[in-house]
Amino acid sequence: MIPVEEHLEDILSRVRPTREAWLPLERAYGLVTTQPLVSEVDLPRFDNSAMDGYAVRAADVEGIDAEKPKNIKVQGDIPAGDTEHRVLEPGMAWRIMTGAPIPEGADAVVPVEDTDDRPRETQIRKAAESGAHIRPAGGDLRVGDLIVPAGTTIGPSQVAALASAGVTTVPVYSPVRVVVLSTGDELVPVGEPLKAGQIVDSNGPMLAAAVRDAGYTTVHVGHVSDDEKSVKKAIDHHLSHADVIITSGGVSKGAYDAVKAVLTGQGNMKFSEVAMQPGKPQGFGVLGKRKIPVFTLPGNPVSALVSFEVFVRPALERRAGRRFRAVRREAIVLEGWNTPAGKEQYARVTVELDTTGAYAVRPVGGGGSHMVAGLANADALAVVPADVEEVEVGAVVEVLELRPWGVIEARLNAQRVQDELERAGGRRRHRG
Repeated sequence: MIPVEEHLEDILSRVRPTREAWLPLERAYGLVTTQPLVSEVDLPRFDNSAMDGYAVRAADVEGIDAEKPKNIKVQGDIPAGDTEHRVLEPGMAWRIMTGAPIPEGADAVVPVEDTDDRPRETQIRKAAESGAHIRPAGGDLRVGDLIVPAGTTIGPSQVAALASAGVTTVPVYSPVRVVVLSTGDELVPVGEPLKAGQIVDSNGPMLAAAVRDAGYTTVHVGHVSDDEKSVKKAIDHHLSHADVIITSGGVSKGAYDAVKAVLTGQGNMKFSEVAMQPGKPQGFGVLGKRKIPVFTLPGNPVSALVSFEVFVRPALERRAGRRFRAVRREAIVLEGWNTPAGKEQYARVTVELDTTGAYAVRPVGGGGSHMVAGLANADALAVVPADVEEVEVGAVVEVLELRPWGVIEARLNAQRVQDELERAGGRRRHRG
């Protein structure tokens, strides 16, 4: 058996990002830039007001204060979006809105709160220095200034900056399209009637959901029978258009493990026994002319999901051009459990708070890798090193989230508030 880290390193060393694609900005959200992007315009594009107020010459309001106010005639209003060429006459003002262009001749804006805000003639009660409350053209970006470097994931803030800077198409690693295939004659799609000896295919929907949770698109979710010809046909077909293929089942040592039989010897496909529990039988290779990563995961649901989190999710990030490192948090063990000798264990746990407010965990569900009820209730996976023989109460373990940590924190916070209310109520009853 090989260590988990060795198998992961081998996978990541062979996965390459998808091809470069130039996409419209509105379709680039969530993708990673392949080249640095620079501004095509000055930002702001013109001098504009940072406040609602009055555009003036600073010299015309010099020396004004609350005790020595000055009435100034107003030439008119300049709203945001105004496209007319406006000129400020000496000794006068323009009433101006935030974002509106500064009229020619003005060099300051008096905020509306320093006036009596009248439309035809306003009383100014405070002087303004030259440049006050004006956003100068090019004060944010100049033509050619870097907006985002290569390797940046396009998020909402990047979209705003690029759109403002006149960037309409973006060079990115193309979206990762994932095919999920379940294998097994015993499997029946969700919603179809079952015969004796058949079970519902839960792996396909589960892995498709995991792909979507990771931020990628499943372009096909299907079932293939335990027939080598059918398996080969399906995989060969999807190698022509998918960016990643994930199969589950058919990779152990059984007589009907068709996936392993078909892919053994193909390209650089490698089947390994990994020193982990669950998820020992693993397969990975880069196949076809397009060098598509193919993952063959175990058929038991818990094994398949653990394998996805440990091996597939990091590889999807690499395929998308991202840097990835799984976030692990430490937690105290509230209820101990046994571990398999010589294997890194990924135990399903719920997350709680101990009496000090620290994260704490306890196991949930049985130990079998086919048991999905406990999987549904698990918050995280406790990662137990291979040299640990027993996880004892009070030990500290690292946990890998299965639910978003923000969701876990929200539940823990709600429970904390409820506990405090109950304690407060108990104290009141005691005093009464």
